Amino acid sequence: MKTQINSLYKIIFIITLFLSTESFSLEKGKWTFTKDKDWCYIGSIPLLEEGNYTKRGDTYFLVYRINNQPNPEIQINAGYNYSETKEVEVIIDNNKNLLSIVEGDTAWTENDKKIIESMKKGKEMIVKGTSSRETLTTDTYTLIGFTAAYNKLKKDC
Repeated sequence: MKTQINSLYKIIFIITLFLSTESFSLEKGKWTFTKDKDWCYIGSIPLLEEGNYTKRGDTYFLVYRINNQPNPEIQINAGYNYSETKEVEVIIDNNKNLLSIVEGDTAWTENDKKIIESMKKGKEMIVKGTSSRETLTTDTYTLIGFTAAYNKLKKDC
């Protein structure tokens, strides 16, 4: 039941994010903070996107908090539908984490706190995913500025 409620919150967050009157503006190489009445998030666009693909949608990494939820959560959007049989890898300064909750083009983790702590200490993050067509992608994000943005999320949300 708890998993279903969490999934519902995540789906509502995604829909609200894109229907919001505030613009969904993330920048390459920066961690941007956005606040709405029901949620807040910090996010970034990869510095580098690699893979043998012909078409790909928006790619970004978010750490968000929905009001009345105590802990922030991680969300990765790949710009394509993930393979249902492979986990998404998040590598922070050579330390690998796996995101095993995959739905369409989005991935989440059960280890948000651990990954966020690694992000605060890290310099670079690499996200490796496999599409439903078995195309491997590698996205590289900077973690410079992440800690300041995360502290703002914790303080102002």
